[in-house]
Amino acid sequence: MGRLLLSLTVLFYTLSPINSDFVIEGIRNIQPANDIEVYSIIFNSQVTSRFAHNVITSRAVNRANISKEAIFNVDLPKTAFITNFSMIIDGITYPGVIKEKEAAKKQYEKAISRGQTAGLVRASGRKTEKFTVSVNVASESKVTFELVYEEMLKRHLGKYEMFIKVQPKTLIKKYEIEVDIHEPQGISFLDAKASFLTNDLLPTIQKSFSGEKGHVSFKPTIDQQRSCPDCETTLLDGDFTVTYDVNRETPGNIQVVNGYFVHFFAPPKLSGVPKNVVYVIDRSGSMWGRKLQQTKQALLQILNDTSEHDHFNFILFAHDGVPWKNSMMKATPENLEEAKDFVRGIKIEGWTNINDPLLMAVELLNQAHENKTLPERSVSLIVLLTDGEANKGESNPAKIQENVKKAIQGKYTLYSLGFGTSVDYPFLEKLALENSGIARRIYEDSDAELQLQGFYNEIANPTLINIKMQYPENAIADLTKNNFKHYFDGSEIVVAGRVTDNDLNSFIVDVKAEGADKSMKYTENIQLQDQDDVTEQQKYIFGRFTERLWAYLTIQQLLEKRLYADPSEKANLTAQALELSLKFKFVTPLTSMVVTKPEEKDKEEETLIADKLVEGQSTYNQPKPQRQFISHSPPRQASPVSYQPPTFVDSDPHFVINVPEKNDALCFNIQEEPGVILNLIEDKQLGIAVNGELIGNKHIDNVISNETYFGRIGIVNRAMKIRIEVTTEKIIVLNNKNKKKFSWQKTGSISSEGFNLVVNKRRNVTFSFGEGATFVILLHEVWKGHPLHRDFLGFYTMDDHTFSDGVHGLLGQFFHGVNYEITEVHKTDDPDKPDATMKLKNNLLTVTRGEQRDYRKNLKNGDKIPCWFVHFNGKGLIDGTHTDYIVSDIFSISD
Repeated sequence: MGRLLLSLTVLFYTLSPINSDFVIEGIRNIQPANDIEVYSIIFNSQVTSRFAHNVITSRAVNRANISKEAIFNVDLPKTAFITNFSMIIDGITYPGVIKEKEAAKKQYEKAISRGQTAGLVRASGRKTEKFTVSVNVASESKVTFELVYEEMLKRHLGKYEMFIKVQPKTLIKKYEIEVDIHEPQGISFLDAKASFLTNDLLPTIQKSFSGEKGHVSFKPTIDQQRSCPDCETTLLDGDFTVTYDVNRETPGNIQVVNGYFVHFFAPPKLSGVPKNVVYVIDRSGSMWGRKLQQTKQALLQILNDTSEHDHFNFILFAHDGVPWKNSMMKATPENLEEAKDFVRGIKIEGWTNINDPLLMAVELLNQAHENKTLPERSVSLIVLLTDGEANKGESNPAKIQENVKKAIQGKYTLYSLGFGTSVDYPFLEKLALENSGIARRIYEDSDAELQLQGFYNEIANPTLINIKMQYPENAIADLTKNNFKHYFDGSEIVVAGRVTDNDLNSFIVDVKAEGADKSMKYTENIQLQDQDDVTEQQKYIFGRFTERLWAYLTIQQLLEKRLYADPSEKANLTAQALELSLKFKFVTPLTSMVVTKPEEKDKEEETLIADKLVEGQSTYNQPKPQRQFISHSPPRQASPVSYQPPTFVDSDPHFVINVPEKNDALCFNIQEEPGVILNLIEDKQLGIAVNGELIGNKHIDNVISNETYFGRIGIVNRAMKIRIEVTTEKIIVLNNKNKKKFSWQKTGSISSEGFNLVVNKRRNVTFSFGEGATFVILLHEVWKGHPLHRDFLGFYTMDDHTFSDGVHGLLGQFFHGVNYEITEVHKTDDPDKPDATMKLKNNLLTVTRGEQRDYRKNLKNGDKIPCWFVHFNGKGLIDGTHTDYIVSDIFSISD
């Protein structure tokens, strides 16, 4: 039997007073506090038939003689739904209320207009999103925060895993993790481990299981938490994991409670069905460096793990698709070795053409099936791996989706893997879901190779195809999805529904599927329990779990269908999902939780909003339903940006500084004369500099224009001996006395060790110096013969992590972050542009909420980015004054 993996990630956060030395991150603080003392952190989880009901409770007391503000932060699994939150202060409970998102929006915007930071949820780690709330606590008062969320644990690779991040960084009097598990099938094994365990801490983990019940606890005393006998620092710093699996004596298990049933289906010990896989691999310029090396290593390991009864092929794509072979190849030892040589030899080229290679992959499978060179009983899959967006051939995402869906015609499954953060994830997700697959983000990190291998392991061993779960129509209603294309060993199929016949004593369930050698049928006769038996069972588990699990599954599937439904169907799916979200009090992408903080003297009541994040979606693309994100405020309001733009300069010239630590952006303008050259980036250690020359509008009688733009940009890299000059007419690359010239009217590329350049006709040029230094220059064209305006350039930093701590320049000085505080937000004559006070570098600056535009995806109109605007050429934000950044030459770099 394959292994099963469920990832339930919880990162605890506690409380801290604002403007003091006590700061909690992940249950951690910089130094012990004598003011607000966090004396209890408890994580309690009840897992009943894979459905986890989790309660996080944190308690603190303010021992100061003045009021202090306390903050509660928790990292939740992205797949979880918040169901409740409350604050208890001096015996009074302040609960959260679940509302329709549109209804909560009005309260959100009202709070924003008063200068309050109303958003509670933002993106966090790979698998988590962060919930944060703060409250003022009076002297000698206590506060209790309680957050409840629920999640269905999915089966992966043969075990369930609950992952808890433990990082208190301080000693807690009562620190507890309690996990109770109830599995009617019986628990086959249960384990718990922690990465920070010492011999002294080992006895603090208690684990036991018998029959249907399992229990894990972790309750270290303060002395056991100490890193040394007399230390005030803690040992608790790392990962705490609980893993378990259930008995699988029969292929399926059905549980019926309070009129709802859930059916788990995971047949063990089946022969593998051969699979036919076409790997469609991006080798465009942006894959240069570590990403390509990690992809190669993952593919080599995948080839090692490929079964001899499988067939496979590769299509590499840049400006077009290039197959390894012209037909599907059987995974013989000789073919696998030849394929490994092919993978080792993959080299980078320029463009990103997604449409044509995918259609080529479909045609390869079509021909193989027509020629009967593939096993009749087999699974055909297409795995797409890309790190960017289509910029060659058909580049319209909607048209690509239409073309691929029309070509596949439901015959094959498509999986989309998005490598890094520059991909259009909603496009990849819709592409996969429309073709029976899933999308997965591969994070650009040192373990990307393992992420790719982990995905392959999940689909490596199909054992059933065309699975149909059949239930009596006259007794069962409101079924979740009950037909499935594949079953992979180590996974689990889950179906839930409602029993409509109250007098029913039993019902028959048939499961039909195709196996490796024959058709298969599983029949189960389900006997319904007496209510007394159900009541006795629920003394241990939380009640009505089957109904909540059914609702959870139904909402998830309705939300998925919305991604690719036509407008009329989408409205119906939205209405159904919203109704269930409100009825069962789930915070989903359609609902919000409104938290009203207690009133304080001389202050207005404050309203906070908790929303559900959606992978890869941005705040300000509201017109597109699939782009809906957590923020309710339009870009003009004083809200943080949920989407993180790059740091860039564009238009007249507007500088935008991404501040991911605050989910926000800063912006400023520079006013100078045409012909002035400004230093944008300078890193003496790396020998890289970027400078831009300003141009003005055309001279027209009786027209005075002070607008300036960048019309020429120079890039120099001393280490590589490269100089690049970009104007509105051409791109010139000088390298070791070699000169290469590109016109904006044609596509083109350069790819050599350490340097990559791609020209996208009349749109942009992307260039990178090794890993961690990637930039995009946009070409803005006005209509030919415009009497006033000229063509101009925009400069965007897409990856800056390789730059040294000494990097400087108008943009470069912000590559390693900027720390500031916003206070005293107040209305102005323009209600859309409130002013505020910014504390930065010991300066108090008056700033204005405004917006700029990111033109990378929408060259004509741009995407709006809310930001705090710093006046007077960025004075007080940039080091020195803007004139300090004027240089004499387009290729200037200090010695």
